[in-house]
Amino acid sequence: MTNIDLDAVRRQLTAPGAPFELVDVDLHGGRAPAYRNAFRSLPELIEAGRVHAGREFMAYGEDRWSFDRFFAAVDALAGRLHHDLGLRPGDRVAIAMRNRPEWAVAFAAAVLVGAVPVPLNSFGLRDELCAALRDVQPRLLVCDVDRLARVADELDGLDCRAISLADGPRAPGVQAFEDLVQQGGPAAPKVSLSPQDPALILFTSGASSQAKAVLSNQRAVCQALFNIDYIGALTAMTSPARIEAMLRRGHAPATLTAVPLFHVSGLHAQLLVSLRHGRRLVFMHRWDPAQAIELIARERITQFNGAPSMVMQLMAQPGFDDPALTGSLAGIGFGGAGLPQRLIDELLERRPDSLSGIGFGMTESNGVAAAASGEIFSRHPRSSGLLSPIIGLCVVGPDGTPLPPMEPGEICLRGVTVMEGYWRKPEATASALREGWLHTGDIGYLDGQGFLHVVDRIKDVINRSGEKIAAAEIESCLLQHPGIEEAAVFGLPDDTTGEAVVAVVVPLPGASPSEAQLREHVRERLAAYKVPRAVHLHDGPLPRNATGKLLKNQIKRQYT
Repeated sequence: MTNIDLDAVRRQLTAPGAPFELVDVDLHGGRAPAYRNAFRSLPELIEAGRVHAGREFMAYGEDRWSFDRFFAAVDALAGRLHHDLGLRPGDRVAIAMRNRPEWAVAFAAAVLVGAVPVPLNSFGLRDELCAALRDVQPRLLVCDVDRLARVADELDGLDCRAISLADGPRAPGVQAFEDLVQQGGPAAPKVSLSPQDPALILFTSGASSQAKAVLSNQRAVCQALFNIDYIGALTAMTSPARIEAMLRRGHAPATLTAVPLFHVSGLHAQLLVSLRHGRRLVFMHRWDPAQAIELIARERITQFNGAPSMVMQLMAQPGFDDPALTGSLAGIGFGGAGLPQRLIDELLERRPDSLSGIGFGMTESNGVAAAASGEIFSRHPRSSGLLSPIIGLCVVGPDGTPLPPMEPGEICLRGVTVMEGYWRKPEATASALREGWLHTGDIGYLDGQGFLHVVDRIKDVINRSGEKIAAAEIESCLLQHPGIEEAAVFGLPDDTTGEAVVAVVVPLPGASPSEAQLREHVRERLAAYKVPRAVHLHDGPLPRNATGKLLKNQIKRQYT
């Protein structure tokens, strides 16, 4: 295996005149690096997708959408939004529906009239959806009938119009999506937006608290999307043999989209990147690993990105190692915080020459922080990726003092992709953004080569008799046991030690490890003070949110 001079490759990609040339821009009274060649606004990026014309863009069951069909619907809807509904730049448009082509049409149409799309959690029940609508006060909601039924009686009080898909009965006054995308209506005027204009509101994942609305400007979103291109170029230059093998297979790029479009992992890295570069998206009606294998085989899927739990389920399917079924699958990607080490080791063993990778980012940073794929990921499988050239990182102790390399502390980020703030929550914004630095709540460190290592979330660090214990380390250890499918570790109050380590595990089908066996498994691998005081065997999958994150507060309440 040849050596890779990462510094030289990065300099080559970002040098003056190079595709990813860096320039300094004003940011919070200082200067920060940005990509010179990134789009200035989301409307410019959307418009660039028109060059793909008749190429297939989206598939949802038997429903096929070319780029031409997509843009015809987008233009028709944008015209109606502007002329009939009076939407203007800065107005907010909420979107609440399953992953499907119409979701993408609604998003792009809102962007082209200068409105601010607000994707909502399509898995949310009435209270969550209504709370989000009350929070952002949209002029319009575009939804399917399932979501409409949950919020219809709230819309009048919010002065919010609604457009619904014709897949069931609609409430009076709700317009039909299908009627508005018919061609022949007036065209929307072209908008001109500055990089500082509002672009997007996304809600945080809300794994342990109420989700907050994150506002990003045009520059933040466009720089984040261009950073995905940078990661691809870095991978291509450092993994030439893997790229050549992928090209020899001759499959056009196609992504199986099972993660929700209302988060950066689905919206940025899948929908918008595919729109820009003419790649194909195949939507799943709902996540099912057996059906995913069938779709990979039938649609010749080349890329799958998902939560770690989804990747584990996919790899557990009998057909995963069958080249006739998954031979087109060139890459698998997943998030880089608290990943089970067993998952990484197994992926590298079973797909040693793939373009698989890892990434770490937040909604508040538009998904940008660190990433690695292909050869870089294979050589640094214990990291969460290589730091992006447009993000600054500082690791601080509990008192806010910067820590030296290799010493874990809270990860803080600064850069052009970081949010403007939490929508209408000045106190929460001031708490998260301090002197331009985004305090992530994640514990980690940066090594001497620029690779980020994420250890845990601050709230998941257990303080047992003064010893700080990372819950993720114990979870990873438990998942090394051959009989365990899922694990959640947390601290509970203890009169003697302050906090006690408690684990909840889900055995694999047919396995029946005892609590004593699991405690001994941890004792043989970790320090004695990290051994759980109690291990609970849980029947059925552990509760997770839409992005696959464990809902630890819910698990804690059940076992307290």
